[in-house]
Amino acid sequence: MKKLDAPEKVIFICDGKKCGHYCKELRKGFRIELKESELKKEVDVVRMTCTDNCKHAPVISIQPKNVWIGEVEEKEIPRIVKEYFK
Repeated sequence: MKKLDAPEKVIFICDGKKCGHYCKELRKGFRIELKESELKKEVDVVRMTCTDNCKHAPVISIQPKNVWIGEVEEKEIPRIVKEYFK
């Protein structure tokens, strides 16, 4: 077994049936914002399977803080990164 080097902070983005309509744009938006904020090496962006919160799509989870946010819009990405990672 080998331990992988991975950031301790992660933004999980739901890629379920409904959230998946927004997932690609959100992943791209978060990656760009993290790079511009010089947090690319500290925070990872990962797709996750359906969270059964479809009525709140798209859904993200910020770890290790265990924060779940629904109805995320691209325009909110800078505020989310600033609030939870800076």
